[in-house]
Amino acid sequence: MKALVINCTVKPSPQPSNTYALTKVVADQLAAYGVDIDCVRAVDLDIKPGVTSDEGSGDAWPGIHEKLLSSEILIVASPTWLGRPSSVAQRVLERMDAMMSETDDRGRPVAYNRVAGVVVTGNEDGAHHVISEISGALGDIGYAIPGQAWTYWHLGPGAGPDYLDDERGHDWSHRTGRAMAANLYGVARALAATPLDAPPG
Repeated sequence: MKALVINCTVKPSPQPSNTYALTKVVADQLAAYGVDIDCVRAVDLDIKPGVTSDEGSGDAWPGIHEKLLSSEILIVASPTWLGRPSSVAQRVLERMDAMMSETDDRGRPVAYNRVAGVVVTGNEDGAHHVISEISGALGDIGYAIPGQAWTYWHLGPGAGPDYLDDERGHDWSHRTGRAMAANLYGVARALAATPLDAPPG
């Protein structure tokens, strides 16, 4: 089984990413179950604006799209900015929109029988709003969203320290992240054993 992590931090490499640091807790738990993990830092890539799976010359999205189609588990990780998902996360979701009209060889939307979850960090409040926006979009695309398929770390309301700068709340975020991994893995295994059929036409 494979999992793809799309880190939607706005910080390019090699800058430290608070969002990645928390996401790694979830990824490490999935790896303990034997899942192969692939991580992408979207801001490092030239992801063109658009709503197709290939926007032409220089577009890095086709490579990510291929990774999406080879992964049973997806984690979208985003910081909170102004109470909302990052601009990078929005770009990723806009490009994933094309998957709503793509089908496999059995006529099922390509996101069917795949699961997804969300990781959020930030030094302001708004985590549940970010989780609901991203989870709602992934559900529209066709991903199954297990119960409690998320974790977050915030010390809001208001500005404050970053995840990597403050240990407060880490125990809860890590415990929730490990539960998230268990829920993603369990539902992914169930869908592998009993796949969803194509929706009635």
